[in-house]
Formats: sequence, structure tokens, C-alpha cells
Amino acid sequence: MNALRNKVQLIGRLGQDPEIVTFADGNKMAKFSMATDDSYKDKNGQKVERAYWHNVVVKGGLVNVVENYVTKGQEIAIEGKLTNRAWDDKEGNKRYVTEVLCNELLMLSK
Repeated sequence: MNALRNKVQLIGRLGQDPEIVTFADGNKMAKFSMATDDSYKDKNGQKVERAYWHNVVVKGGLVNVVENYVTKGQEIAIEGKLTNRAWDDKEGNKRYVTEVLCNELLMLSK
């Protein structure tokens, strides 16, 4: 049951082409946003659709797959865990972001 404590599985579409960051030591990281859809009926019985946006980070060997094969609008399935980061922006304000650290990726469309 320990493996289920922080596990995320999402199927959705990329909002933009992945951003590839190359570090001084040669390691790479990929970042992209991913939309998942949901729908429900409101109190009047009308169908309401909504998109939820998720920030995704990919590290390690999987970055090469993302860099060479994953593009904006493509449907993918990912598995990973939630992570949080905080930093101070240029004005000195504290900023926070929640990201999915992806460790598995499946391309569902070309």
C-alpha cells in the first residue's frame, strides 16, 4: 500500500510543445502543461464541461522520448507523483507551484 501514497495517473492533451531545459552537466528536464477534461450536469440539467490544467515535469531518460516524440495537442497518459516547489520572484513575492513528476508516459495519439 506504500506505493499508492503519492501516485497520480492522468490522461489528457498537451497545451503546448514541451520545454526542454539542458543543465550545465548535460542532464535534461522537460516541462509541459497538460489538460484533462471533466463534465457534469448543473442544477438545470445542462451539461457543463471543464478542463483542468496540470504542470508536468519529466527527468531522466524519459526526457529523450518527450523531446523527440511528444508535441502540442497530443493525447498522452502519464503516471507520477505530486511535488511542490516554492521560490521568490523578482519582486520578492513568494510563489508556489504544484507539479506532477512523471516517471511513466504512454503516447495515445500521434
